[in-house]
Amino acid sequence: MAKENKTNAMRKLDSMKIPYKEHDYSDTGAVSGTEIAQILGEDPAHVFKTLVTTGKSGNHYVFMVPVAEELDLKKAAAAVGEKSISMLKSKDLLGLTGYIHGGCSPIGMKKFFRTTIDSSAANQPFIYCSGGRIGLQIELTLDSLAKVIKFELADITI
Repeated sequence: MAKENKTNAMRKLDSMKIPYKEHDYSDTGAVSGTEIAQILGEDPAHVFKTLVTTGKSGNHYVFMVPVAEELDLKKAAAAVGEKSISMLKSKDLLGLTGYIHGGCSPIGMKKFFRTTIDSSAANQPFIYCSGGRIGLQIELTLDSLAKVIKFELADITI
């Protein structure tokens, strides 16, 4: 991948001098998170998907869960103190975050939203998350991620 093809997420990490590795898999046709983990040669427990939700209050929240897991909406709502939450519609994602479905990174969104990462991430030496476009994953430690975005850990999977 050409270096000048940086995403918002990569520019943010670079500007803060936070180390990360980029993994481009855009030529593979992989779509599902488990396919992506397989291509990366990684345990799906290391690869996280970024999900954007709307609470009953109208506030938006970001949740990160391992690609082979599902977000438990009840646990997620409880984690952020909402009565209930629902997934944001794909068509609303770009306007809200600056990212498209399948390429949504927790780093470098138009605006920061309260972010909760599944507590299983605490057991991983590093995690992967979207690099800000389809076909790009960023590998970094949870400590490095904590320097860029504020997040909480909670049990939020089914």
